[in-house]
Amino acid sequence: MAETTKLQLFVKREASEDGESVGHCPSCQRLFMVLLLKGVPFTLTTVDTRRALDVLKDFAPGSQLPILLHDGDAKTDTLQIEEFLEETLGPPDPTRQAMTSSTSSLPSSRTRCPHRTMQLLRALTRLDSYLRAPLDHELAQEPHLRESRRRFLDGDQFTLADCSLLPKLHIVDTVCAHFRQLPIPAELSSVRRYLDSALQEKEFKYTCPHSAEILAAYQPAVHPR
Repeated sequence: MAETTKLQLFVKREASEDGESVGHCPSCQRLFMVLLLKGVPFTLTTVDTRRALDVLKDFAPGSQLPILLHDGDAKTDTLQIEEFLEETLGPPDPTRQAMTSSTSSLPSSRTRCPHRTMQLLRALTRLDSYLRAPLDHELAQEPHLRESRRRFLDGDQFTLADCSLLPKLHIVDTVCAHFRQLPIPAELSSVRRYLDSALQEKEFKYTCPHSAEILAAYQPAVHPR
């Protein structure tokens, strides 16, 4: 990318706390993490959704956040933005697309419906099994390794696959622990290790909304009015 190229990411602003932090929006967080992971210069602008029409009217009227401005050209579709970033900023990091796809349907909270709870537990169990199983490159180093010790989906390095999965997984953990007093089960220790590892990475730590923002967003769904 040329040095003169300008990237500006517009994401939702948090409604509470300081009013300047990133608000609850998994898509916004994912793109924020991708840009940090790529290590390119960009400007982050948080937008109060109540005033979005005023802020975005000149370049993306009627569009939903997140929005990426590339040299003044507005890109408004999240998937297209991700594809553009890959094409423009370089080839993608190694990912486990099959694993990301299998967990992309994680419900956002445990509701009172038993079917939804079982669906969530099955997805988390699949994820835990994947994180627990040694990958080929781990077995190449330790042929008799029975359980993986890696920090992330593909190893010890934060990748694009983690950018896709972690925002939703963090929501599940936060909502379940607060509203249902049912955090991710202790026996799913690999999932807990994964989340704890993520909280030590700047790409995830600096882009996470406050827990209060997540809880406020999901309270109507957990406690229907």
